[in-house]
Amino acid sequence: MLVEFNVLSDDAKVWIYQANRSFSETELEEIKLKLAGFITQWTAHGSDLQASFEIKYKRFIIIAVDQERQAATGCSIDASVHFIQQLEKEYNVDLLDKMNVSYKQGEYIAYKDLKDFRKMAKDKAVTGKTIVFNNLVATKAEFLENWEVPAKESWHGRFLN
Repeated sequence: MLVEFNVLSDDAKVWIYQANRSFSETELEEIKLKLAGFITQWTAHGSDLQASFEIKYKRFIIIAVDQERQAATGCSIDASVHFIQQLEKEYNVDLLDKMNVSYKQGEYIAYKDLKDFRKMAKDKAVTGKTIVFNNLVATKAEFLENWEVPAKESWHGRFLN
């Protein structure tokens, strides 16, 4: 069951999929329709999941499910990953590679592989104040409070001197 993101409890489970490029306006509209369709029919053991999605900065897909009402199960999580894999193929975009980092450069969202990000940290091209996206957050509350944070306050901080 598709609901508004803000209706979900703060304990709702979130998954963040980071694209290696920005989506076009046309792609965004298509992806929103596909996400709405997927979530509308998404179930766990035959029960509807109360879930939602957001797309941020034309490149992050956030899917959330209210675990208190009906928990996502292995099969339902697999279905969501399969859905994301379909988006990857259809839009020729990488959404599942966790070895990449996105961070803000002014209003621009930069995307680097982890090796390049480490080198940039070593060269002081990124600092503890650089705003990074912590895609490891697990709940809606963590997403709202700790997704966009200075690198020194995230796991990214381990690469800074």
